Amino acid sequence: MSLTLGLYRALMGLAEPLAPMLLARRAARGKEDPARIGERLGRAGIARPDGPLVWLHGVSVGETLSLLALIDRIHAERPDLAILITSGTVTSASLLDRRLPPGVIHQYAPVDGPAATARFIAHWRPDLGILAESDLWPNLITTARASGAKLALVSARLTEKSASGWARRPGAARTLLGAFDLILPQDIETAGRLGALGVRSGPLLNLKLLGAPLPFDADELKHLMATAKGRQIVIAASTHPGEDEIIASAVPPGLLLVIIPRHPERGPAIASAITATGRAVTRRAAGQPLSAANDLYVADTLGEMGLFMRLADLVILGGSLVPGIGGHNPLEPARLGAPTISGPYVHKNAELFADMARSGAVMIAQPADLPSAVARLMTDASARGDLAGAGLAYAKHQSGAFEEGWALIRPLLPA
Repeated sequence: MSLTLGLYRALMGLAEPLAPMLLARRAARGKEDPARIGERLGRAGIARPDGPLVWLHGVSVGETLSLLALIDRIHAERPDLAILITSGTVTSASLLDRRLPPGVIHQYAPVDGPAATARFIAHWRPDLGILAESDLWPNLITTARASGAKLALVSARLTEKSASGWARRPGAARTLLGAFDLILPQDIETAGRLGALGVRSGPLLNLKLLGAPLPFDADELKHLMATAKGRQIVIAASTHPGEDEIIASAVPPGLLLVIIPRHPERGPAIASAITATGRAVTRRAAGQPLSAANDLYVADTLGEMGLFMRLADLVILGGSLVPGIGGHNPLEPARLGAPTISGPYVHKNAELFADMARSGAVMIAQPADLPSAVARLMTDASARGDLAGAGLAYAKHQSGAFEEGWALIRPLLPA
């Protein structure tokens, strides 16, 4: 182990006794599940199944949902394998509870203390660990490797800032990244940065470009369509603070605007702020119905994005209209044939947005230009159709990279 990683391990060991207190404080703020704090300390909430086990990990919503394509393939080709997925946020746990196939186990990832990671690995004894993107916790990775588990890093993302940091600690970079049997970068930039660190990587694979259309309740869709009475509907998907007001002012009251906040607990605050402007607002989580009299409906529930996107005449993708968030996955509405507008602040998926924009598969609009973009698309069915068709075609062209990546992952599965 490098000197840097050894020092990190020692410092985390000294800090680890504070973890229960810090987790309890986070739970009081709704950032942890108080009933499952033990999992964050490496104490499993369920017995390990017999036989070989594959463990997958993603930090939050986007990363964990992107792993569903791999879970489905493993489940289909190797039903004999037990599957565990870990994540680090309450929201991701709630969504996975609705989306995971029967029998797949979810646990919260342990904090990266040496004792917590040792308990986690000792209990689950993974034969293969598949980590997504950039959530590289040194103690968790090195402990898993020392246990004999094979490791793969898929959809690997290494920013220029992170690469510069690792370049100053080349020994730590070689040890940590060298623990992986397979690394599949999500973009050319990451592949180049890994190469500069002396790390070999395989072909490109961005799991967020893959996946089945979001699920929905067919009966509820029929009910909402009947309730909307043919009104044109604009969906504001995965919004963050500061975006709701921008979108509400860009969508005229004659249209029905449905705001779906990224974090549903913001629902009451959104409704209060928009009501103060004179709009008629109701909230789904409060049991209030969507009605023909609505100007604006706040769908502050989890797991219903697929339902509302299927209602959409137009989707405005949140996380992109204010700086600092970096944009959300534009392929979710594209897979459903929903015409989509995004704001310009999409640095987390910049290459994807640029490629889709060049293909006419998504429209990029500055916040100041959003009212005119909405007005043009909502009065031009042909333009909406072109945008939707290009998005759907783009989404359908992404399956080849998955098969190439899967051909390299499959040999790592336990026999």
